[in-house]
Order: sequence, then structure tokens, then C-alpha cells
Amino acid sequence: MQSVLFLGAFLTVALHLGTALAQDADRGEALYVERCATCHGLDGRGDGPMAGVLMIKPVNLTELSAANGGSFPLERVVKRIDGRDPLVSHGSPMPVYGDYFGFDANAVLSGEVPTVQPVADLVAYLQALQRAE
Repeated sequence: MQSVLFLGAFLTVALHLGTALAQDADRGEALYVERCATCHGLDGRGDGPMAGVLMIKPVNLTELSAANGGSFPLERVVKRIDGRDPLVSHGSPMPVYGDYFGFDANAVLSGEVPTVQPVADLVAYLQALQRAE
């Protein structure tokens, strides 16, 4: 029974963010505060307490859509979080949470942006942070 439940949960999580994976911005906010705010700041503007010691200033996460022609760069954000699109900030990659959140590169679906629930929730929060044009 556990394997059936696990398989069902895995298949739900592995599907495309925009169609099948429910996102919870409140859970995403909690993850953001725990994992991201140290560098990006509580309000997402790139001014966290560690920002001053980084060689490259953390990006202002409230301007992701504005910097992408008004469209939230979903695939790029997911891949930055899970490490498939690494970013070097302070001599090493941005903290990668693919392993922490359980990302499995073998679960990639053709033409989709696979992810896991915590990343989907974090992305929902980041979408909510976007400043109005």
C-alpha cells in the first residue's frame, strides 16, 4: 500500500507546474524564509544579511518577471533552485536544493518542467513577490 501511495505522490509531483501540481505560496514563504532570505532578504530584494559578503549581489527576486519581458521565467527559476541551471555567486554555486527537496533528474518528462512540491511552493511564493508593472 505504501508503494502505491508513494507512486501516486511521485507522479503528481513530477507533472508540469502549470497544470497538475498545486502550489502553496504560504508553504513557499516558509521555505523562502528558512532557505533564501539570508542572501535575498526577507522582502526578496537581494539585500539579505549575507549579501554584502558575496562577490555577486543576489538578484532582486521581485523583478524576475520585469526582467523577462513581463513573464515569470518559470523554467529558469525552477532550474536555478534545483541546480540544473547553476549560478556562481561567491566562488561556488548558489545553494542548490534539488537534493534537499528530493529532486530526481531521472524523473524529467519530455517538454515539461519537472519539480517536487517544495520547489513548486517556493516558486508560487516568488511569483507572488513580483512587483506590479
